[in-house]
Amino acid sequence: MDQRFSIITVIPILRIFDVEKAMGFYRDYLGMQVDWEHRFEPDMPLYCQVSRDGMELHLTEHAGDASPAARVFIRCAGVRALHAEVAAKRYPLLRPGLSERPWGLELNLTDPFSNRLTFCQQD
Repeated sequence: MDQRFSIITVIPILRIFDVEKAMGFYRDYLGMQVDWEHRFEPDMPLYCQVSRDGMELHLTEHAGDASPAARVFIRCAGVRALHAEVAAKRYPLLRPGLSERPWGLELNLTDPFSNRLTFCQQD
């Protein structure tokens, strides 16, 4: 008998163009950990996974994997705490604020490759 279909998890794939800038944003600024990295050869593009608190993202330098300027909507709790954490780090060219929306409190962050992360607390 076939098992019933169910979704285990959804992992967005985001296009990056510079590993150092990507790590500066995702690891150093957002406090994500690098779970694993893959390259077919040492001088080939990077494909990796970063995570934090149950959120997993795949970052890729491969041109055919994803388009830049994607947007990821992330439901979360404690968005004010995340805002305070990132605001204290003073990331260059990014001074995010909180926005009250009809659907919740949002913190919008844009990575160096125009990918947008919307953290939303819906009480």
